[in-house]
Amino acid sequence: MNVGVCYAEMDRQLWMRLEVPDDSTIEQAISLSGVLAMYPDINLAQQKVGIFGKIQSLDTPVKEGDRVEIYRPITADPQQVKRRRR
Repeated sequence: MNVGVCYAEMDRQLWMRLEVPDDSTIEQAISLSGVLAMYPDINLAQQKVGIFGKIQSLDTPVKEGDRVEIYRPITADPQQVKRRRR
């Protein structure tokens, strides 16, 4: 089955499509993608993951066409950022 895996840092983004076995989980899709080797700072024990913007657990099964996302920790308070823009 075909799924996407994406991860974004502040200055660059990774988006890839790959074939995974039909009974794959989010964790397996991430492992098969090779993103953990490209970004060794990713820690799946601490970082949240999801599908199409909805947070999921690592053992959630993926479906055809899903976009698996690895989320970075928030480094700035969204309210403070909003105030600085004014």
